[in-house]
Amino acid sequence: MNTRFGLIVVVAGSLVALACAAVAQAPAAAPAQAPPGFWQPAPHVNAPLGEIAAMPGDGDGAYKTHQYRDLFAEQGHTAAESRAKIEKAFQQLFHGDGQEERIYFETGANENGTLAYVTDWANNDARTEGMSYGLMIAVQLDKKREFDALWNWAKTYMLITDPKNPSVGYFAWSMGTDGTPRSTGAAPDGEEYFTMALYFAAHRWGNGTGIYNYQAEADKILRGMRHHPVLKGTGPFRIHPEDAPFTPPDHPWPSPNNHNLEREAAAKGNPWPPAFRFNRGPRTETIGPMVDEEHFMIKFVADMGGAGATTDASYHLPAFYELWARWGPVEDRAFWARAADVSRDLFQKVTGPETGLTPDRNHFDETQIVGRDGTPTPFSYDSWRSASNWSVDYSWWRKDQRETVLSDRIQKFLYGQGIDKFADQYTLDGKPLSTRHSVGMAATTAVGSLAATDGAVSKAFVEALWNTPAPSGEQRYFDGMLYLMSMMHCSGNFRIIEAR
Repeated sequence: MNTRFGLIVVVAGSLVALACAAVAQAPAAAPAQAPPGFWQPAPHVNAPLGEIAAMPGDGDGAYKTHQYRDLFAEQGHTAAESRAKIEKAFQQLFHGDGQEERIYFETGANENGTLAYVTDWANNDARTEGMSYGLMIAVQLDKKREFDALWNWAKTYMLITDPKNPSVGYFAWSMGTDGTPRSTGAAPDGEEYFTMALYFAAHRWGNGTGIYNYQAEADKILRGMRHHPVLKGTGPFRIHPEDAPFTPPDHPWPSPNNHNLEREAAAKGNPWPPAFRFNRGPRTETIGPMVDEEHFMIKFVADMGGAGATTDASYHLPAFYELWARWGPVEDRAFWARAADVSRDLFQKVTGPETGLTPDRNHFDETQIVGRDGTPTPFSYDSWRSASNWSVDYSWWRKDQRETVLSDRIQKFLYGQGIDKFADQYTLDGKPLSTRHSVGMAATTAVGSLAATDGAVSKAFVEALWNTPAPSGEQRYFDGMLYLMSMMHCSGNFRIIEAR
């Protein structure tokens, strides 16, 4: 969940959003042998026959073939060069200069070991989105120390344990880097990546005890996403029973973004903060599951009303749902199998027909959300991830050839805007809403080449990513996380980690 490049607004623990063909024919290249000391893909082990019998087919992607395309190698860059770039980006983002490069910070220890967080540097908080991305990067690259330290911090500070908070059992989506709350409710995109990273960790490293029994922790989160009881409460809420009640401040959170916005407002003679304010009064919330049962869709938030009655295309991860339909709690496997197909249909129905752009949010019936001013929800920061989501699904499962059409469409549109200058926000019909060209968006669009028709346009996006250095500076958090994961995807080093 993102309120990037602007104010973070928390209303009783829930986010109020600020910005509201041909099939690729290139053969999959065999994975290269990794040198000693670099991460190794775990061997593939088929699910038991009893589970597969209830599954739709396994498709024709990497899950079945065990082959992952290396888009960089297809353009003349060696596997060793790709691994060096990925390791360099990891070291920069996790262990580089603390002011300009790093987003990973270790902060002491507790009885479970080292504690560490990933921070959105520009907004000075830690988010379930970034924490879960950090876990995924760490398990894919076989970085167990970093994985365990991040998971320890998330369980210690972000897990809501106060039974009077109706979001109990979920993870608070935004926390101060000192472990104090900035929200008291959850965002499902964090829970989704937590779950998948934990399953992969169980398969790569085996299960430990307590919070490091990765399989049990993944099962617990996944069950909660579908079976969280409907609970009602009136805030202010706590994260933990011993905490003081959390009341949002009467001013925006301090951050470089907000300082810049304040300066811009002053230059234009506009008031600061803007007209809207934090809702600081008591507010009753009813929190339930993170999925909508009727539509087999992930929710935008777990609230039973308001924004909880909508979904976000960038939260839809059919590549993961297929694995949960094989590895997750038995009683929920059919649900996740159906959710994967529903997500593939949703991508088709909500994207701009000429642009391939997805909205930040839409209704469960796949119609647009229209604001009070008559403006539909645009393609914004969350939306950057959608092209990567459907393209990874195509790479791993290859069940829906329409995903090729979508990748072709968005790449053609953005290529026409200028591959090195397209904006990072648009209306769905292609009107720019910003002037910034963002590395994170360029990176996820390059992942689209896993599904796109092989040709000059798809190759141009891959080469542009190859030539882009890892982000640094104030905006290195979201751009950097998406950049590193996209480098892994495009090089064939972001894989399904099966049980040994």
